[in-house]
Amino acid sequence: MDKGRIIVVGSSNMDMVVKTNHIPVPGETVLGGEFFMNPGGKGANQAVAVARLNADVAFVSKIGDDIFGKQSMQLFEEEGIDIQGMVSDENGPSGVALITVDKDGENSIVVAPGANGKLMPEEVIPTLNKIDNISILLMQLEIPMNTVREVAEYGRSNNITVVVNPAPMHGDLAEMLPLIDIITPNAKEAEMLAGIPVVDVESAKEAALLIYESGVKKVVVTIGRHGALIVDNGEVIHVPATEVETVDTTAAGDSFNGALVVGLSEGKTLLEAVQFACAAAAITVTRLGAQSAMPYRNELIDNLLDI
Repeated sequence: MDKGRIIVVGSSNMDMVVKTNHIPVPGETVLGGEFFMNPGGKGANQAVAVARLNADVAFVSKIGDDIFGKQSMQLFEEEGIDIQGMVSDENGPSGVALITVDKDGENSIVVAPGANGKLMPEEVIPTLNKIDNISILLMQLEIPMNTVREVAEYGRSNNITVVVNPAPMHGDLAEMLPLIDIITPNAKEAEMLAGIPVVDVESAKEAALLIYESGVKKVVVTIGRHGALIVDNGEVIHVPATEVETVDTTAAGDSFNGALVVGLSEGKTLLEAVQFACAAAAITVTRLGAQSAMPYRNELIDNLLDI
């Protein structure tokens, strides 16, 4: 079967990570432990996740003409990602993310978008027009919303599946929901989209149904250690997570989204693709970092997690 190409349109950052006992509250200073830098950004993370699962992927993003941007480009090439759609901003910095990870693997993240905030539709659409056999467009919300909208409209016009990971949530997303084939919020994002508190699996189901009724064709809500919820044709399905010892949840959602679109591109049903994505995310949270934590296809097979 011809799987088609996956195009990820999104952000590229340099992640600066500090491990500490607990995440500080406002006004508190805590003594941290290990510090390291890793390439990150939700778009870049998801592109790497796709590439490591042996799918054909191109990444469209905007980086600064600086050391962080140059390092990221080199790493994308090493991962086997098509970077013909990368744009360099000569007048601004690359995006950076400041990440604190506590002893339980939970994280707090602040992102300075840099060049990501200037990725315009006219820099994306011409690249899409050059690429043959696109099957899936995967986006997040760390780039301008007008770009997300125009790419989604491009996907709709060209019969391409549009998958949007609504992170970080943006108020303008609601009016775009009919353009989206699959939306993949986490519990907090689902709460914001649905307008109801999400505190457990049952309330997550209610939120997922409300989002579905807003016009999205399919909804996949990730709920951490509880796995994921699918709403497809009005039916709700709960997919349990694989139990693992969590080290760092930083890139779990990105790993999930990358694996999800790989599964779909291979002809898996949505249920099968979500099971595959849960397996990939389970491996990711056992490691520190973002792109460095993404699993390779053989690791899923070796751990009997391949679906």
